Amino acid sequence: MTTTQPATGKLPIPEPGVSAASGQRTAMRTHLCADLRADHVGRTVSVCGWVAHRRQHGQSLTFVDLRDHSGLLQVVVDGSVDVRSEYVLRVTGTVAIRPEGTANPALATGEVELRDCAVEVLSVATPPPFPLDDRADAVDESTRLAYRYLDLRRERMQRNLRTRSAVLGAMRTVLAPLDFVEVETPLLMPSTPEGAREFIVPSRQFPGSFYALPQSPQLFKQLLMVGGTDRYFQFARCLRDEDLRADRQYEFTQLDLEMSFVDQDDVLDVISAAVLAAARAVRTDAVPPIERITWHESMNRFGVDKPDLRFDLELVELTAIFAGSGFKAFAGAEAIKGIRVPGGSAAHNRRRLDDLTTRAKSLGAKGLVWMRVGAGGALESPVAKFLSADELAGIVAATDAVEGDLLLLVADEWATTCEVLGQLRNDLGRPPAGQGPLRFVWVVDFPLFVGIDPATGRPKPGHHPFTRPHPDDIAKLESEPLAVRSRAYDLVLNGWELGSGSIRIHESALQQRIFGLLGITPEEANARFGFFLTPFGYGAPPHGGFAVGIDRLVAILAGEENIREVIAFPKTQSGLDPLTGAPTQVTDRQLRELGVRVIAPATPATPATPGGDRG
Repeated sequence: MTTTQPATGKLPIPEPGVSAASGQRTAMRTHLCADLRADHVGRTVSVCGWVAHRRQHGQSLTFVDLRDHSGLLQVVVDGSVDVRSEYVLRVTGTVAIRPEGTANPALATGEVELRDCAVEVLSVATPPPFPLDDRADAVDESTRLAYRYLDLRRERMQRNLRTRSAVLGAMRTVLAPLDFVEVETPLLMPSTPEGAREFIVPSRQFPGSFYALPQSPQLFKQLLMVGGTDRYFQFARCLRDEDLRADRQYEFTQLDLEMSFVDQDDVLDVISAAVLAAARAVRTDAVPPIERITWHESMNRFGVDKPDLRFDLELVELTAIFAGSGFKAFAGAEAIKGIRVPGGSAAHNRRRLDDLTTRAKSLGAKGLVWMRVGAGGALESPVAKFLSADELAGIVAATDAVEGDLLLLVADEWATTCEVLGQLRNDLGRPPAGQGPLRFVWVVDFPLFVGIDPATGRPKPGHHPFTRPHPDDIAKLESEPLAVRSRAYDLVLNGWELGSGSIRIHESALQQRIFGLLGITPEEANARFGFFLTPFGYGAPPHGGFAVGIDRLVAILAGEENIREVIAFPKTQSGLDPLTGAPTQVTDRQLRELGVRVIAPATPATPATPGGDRG
């Protein structure tokens, strides 16, 4: 192959017509580092990237591992070349097979190397504060985030960012042919009384007035349906002033979606197609169809409303076995359930069993009954002597217990029994969120109300007050409000809630009934939601929607336990940004322009209220 030497004195560039893999050819490179294979042997190519490693073999030969976002390529330079870690280079050379016995099967480019190289130093670099490879995983997170621009050069982080991009792209390919319109909604909006604590923004032009940053586009996407948009989506930036954790950030992204003239199945079908396309775009393992269970079934089987289907240890119903029992702890209990831990007897000494009991009490149970299963199904337990032979046999039969198993039983109110055993189930068996198969599940038919407020005697909404009751339960709104199901639904993946949604109330008469149950008068409704409710008087279509948490979805698909690893520039768990120093103080002049004065809080800040269904 011939090369041309530009009159500028720059390194030779291959002649036009040499194809570059993946459409990555630019004026400075013909290929990405990791694109080169044995098929390219004999070609003259140009690559650009950072020095990952440099090995000097005397004065006659220098080996440089050049890295870009695609991976590594070994570059062989005749003589000595003065480059150091993280120098930015452009290298032009000839692709050649590595000498026999020197191939590196751990690299995609391990069969080849670049020889007869000309090296141009594009940028020199200060030695980085930590190695930009897998060793950085052990570096303190605050250090990694303070130098996030370096951390992002690592293979793990590049893979995560590109996984995120592929997820978004796959979702768009599903929605566009279905006639969805991508619409941006405002970032500055009025403060609303529902959901989590908001971030507020003072207005300079209207002193004493404030905008709020959106917790979600909930109100605007419903107004788009009133406006006839029919099908809307956006990858929305949302902000909530909540306490942070591994799966929560102040700023997060969701696929926000709303549809007109639909029922629940229509929404679930579209979201299912989008998330399955996203998973199949970035995973090589099989992604099964999404299962569906009701909220009541989820609580009875798994004890939680975001069930992890990757492992067993399902809750077993035992209440009927103890009808009329003489054991005081079980007599008259609303619900008695248990879980069987296969082989758990040997793995749990008395200290571990005491720890489980303490854990159960901390979760709200009055106590925890444990039973070891011995030969022939004999049960060893401090309470065994208080139970009849039929009760003991019934436990073994109901749980399918065999020798060596451990049984854990809780007797309490139904909700407490489910929730305590559900948490113990997760404690004992749940693998990391990104480990193992992908198990999506829809949880549907959530309760419309989640209890009675003791102060007011009124039902407490389980979601936002615009959630539609189940059509079969509307007649029970006033007589049995806690028995009313809603048209609300959650999508769960490997025990993580990916998002929530609902079919909305679009008729004013039904909305007034819900407001009345909640103690919201027409005057209060107008004051709190007037700008939102008034448009519905001009003709609102039946509609519903959903919001998928992109950060959580990508984290699981990428095998990460923390969403910070799939966000380019996240905050720490304390809410700080080590890179920029945010949050920072502002000048007195800025405060005066905004009409704002800073007052030290009299008491420490209280934890944020968890957000409700904003999908």
